[in-house]
Amino acid sequence: MAVTNSTRKLTPADWAAAALNAIAEGGLAGVAVEPLARRLGATKGSFYWHFANREALIDAALARWEQDHTESVIVRVDQEDDPRQRLRLLLTTALGLAHEDSIDSAVLAAGSHPVVAPVLERVTARRIGYLAELFRQLGFPPAQARDRGLLAYTAYLGQTQLIQAGLPAAQGAGVRRYVERILGILTAPE
Repeated sequence: MAVTNSTRKLTPADWAAAALNAIAEGGLAGVAVEPLARRLGATKGSFYWHFANREALIDAALARWEQDHTESVIVRVDQEDDPRQRLRLLLTTALGLAHEDSIDSAVLAAGSHPVVAPVLERVTARRIGYLAELFRQLGFPPAQARDRGLLAYTAYLGQTQLIQAGLPAAQGAGVRRYVERILGILTAPE
């Protein structure tokens, strides 16, 4: 859907958001200047005013993805006092985002791209590290907390892949049951 740009000038954030949507819809191949310009109701000149090249736009889109889908979620989750509640909220929020868009799957699919790889590595480490910290706060030793964080993250990734493939995945009330089951398994003593 084209967005008209008659009332304001586009910002780098506008271009990054459009590029992020394009990545979610069609992978990195979807990030092409002319189609994005049409979508935004802009010219290629607007793009080149803000970005040196396509890679710079992809980098900006990935920075937005990191902020919106990792850092902002962590800030929201950290407002809970209880680590178990934070873990519950994190898993529920992440699965909700996975149902809303396919950006995580698209970024994972492009993980070998030289612009994507370092961002994906950083985001993955941040997410697993945050999960591990929540398990540590629940009383698990560091090595167990790390293992449980990794297991929680891979359970999330598995669900995102099922969702994107249109296969049976937790949805609606099933998300709550899935999260409770994951919590039960991953917080059980060894």
